[in-house]
Amino acid sequence: MLLSLQTARAGRVAIRHGDGSLTYERLRELALAHARSLSAQGLRAGDRVAVWASVEPRTAVALVANALAGFVSVPVNPAVGERELAHLLVDAAPRVLVGDAGRALPVPAVQVDLAGVRRAAPFAAPEARAPALVLYTSGTTGRPKGAVLSHGALASNLDALARAWRWTDGDTLVHALPLFHVHGLALGLFGALRVGASLHLLARFDPARVAASLADAGTMLFGVPTMYHRLVELAEREPAAAAALGRARLLVSGSAGLPLREHRRIEAVCGRGVLERYGLTETLINTAVRLEEGPRPGYVGAALDGVAVRLVDDARAPLDAHDDATLGEVAVRGPNVFEGYLNRPDATAAVRDDAGWFYTGDLAARAPDGALRIVGRRATDLIKTGGYKVGAGEVEAALLEHPDVREAAVKGVADDDLGERIEAWVALREGAVATGDALAEHVGASLAWHKRPRRVHVVDALPRNAMGKVLKAALGQGGAR
Repeated sequence: MLLSLQTARAGRVAIRHGDGSLTYERLRELALAHARSLSAQGLRAGDRVAVWASVEPRTAVALVANALAGFVSVPVNPAVGERELAHLLVDAAPRVLVGDAGRALPVPAVQVDLAGVRRAAPFAAPEARAPALVLYTSGTTGRPKGAVLSHGALASNLDALARAWRWTDGDTLVHALPLFHVHGLALGLFGALRVGASLHLLARFDPARVAASLADAGTMLFGVPTMYHRLVELAEREPAAAAALGRARLLVSGSAGLPLREHRRIEAVCGRGVLERYGLTETLINTAVRLEEGPRPGYVGAALDGVAVRLVDDARAPLDAHDDATLGEVAVRGPNVFEGYLNRPDATAAVRDDAGWFYTGDLAARAPDGALRIVGRRATDLIKTGGYKVGAGEVEAALLEHPDVREAAVKGVADDDLGERIEAWVALREGAVATGDALAEHVGASLAWHKRPRRVHVVDALPRNAMGKVLKAALGQGGAR
């Protein structure tokens, strides 16, 4: 069973939000009552329920209710556009939508009542292969696809992470991530509740509030690189924030690689480091740096318990290299892998073979101990230039070593002579004056000469999605200077 909410210590706070809180007992009462109200409307296990994923206790109650009753949650980003929302509602065909979308919708809308709830009987535990979530991908290569994740996939993955990080009911996770994404929903909400920990739910990310929450008994923080960049900037100005980050038992970064420079800045100002992990919507978390290893800047760790990971070549043949240099596509197999894309058997077959291997599209090198070093996406970050294969990630890392560079992104651009030429987009620190030519020379001095960008565009900021990932397809569409 993914969630029972009965294993936490008596009186343990499950969710704290603003000035209020819900104990595990109260959360279970609310969730069961909400699930019973949906059952009274004719919903049955396996039916899909869209949840307007605003960051508030009502959303958490609705998501927990669905997990307990076997309803399939379809979280909806509150910032979703009309076209994408229409596609999601047609594709997922939810019976109802929970929450206030603030607009007319073609499905009935219901609210979670947090007052006057009476006890409700529990539901039969869903089977391991029963779907728990349909999470929609970002749609960077077409319309978003709904990845179907089972109860068993979530449970096994969260247990493996709990072992890797020694995550227990004594922890308090400071949570400032969206509830429509694997990172914030599966790891943050479901992960904390599965181990019986407390969750300090922040409505939005604010560096000062995160630091204050860590100072107020917070032991863990899950974040993305943009969040850690802003946190370390605060910590460098305010000793109290640095102390709060330094006292945390565990800082974890994911969803994109944390630059080496940010690792060093955090270590220098806070006296402790950040662990990284690697996962996708379709596979949950595949690898993680273990707590006992300590920080490993540039690496996302080895495969979690029960997860098989290998590198493959262009023909999907396994690569046995453990030299931390040979690049291959990451393939994953295990109970964490999704059931498939909703209504898209063709798309599922394109990324998962008959043996159960899921081909991630991510490029990595593998260290002798099995730890992966992710260098980017195969489609956008493997640059074939002049007969060489170059990972965009290592060029980006070299650019970020320059003191004038605040953020950087690299991709290949079609070139009649080279096949592809390396181009970079950088945003400079305030007051910095580095030129594109100087930055290209810097990379050429740091890496092999053929890895230097042929052109460096200086921009005000890089385009990013809600989780802080750079939208490389948007690079070059204006804004350079």
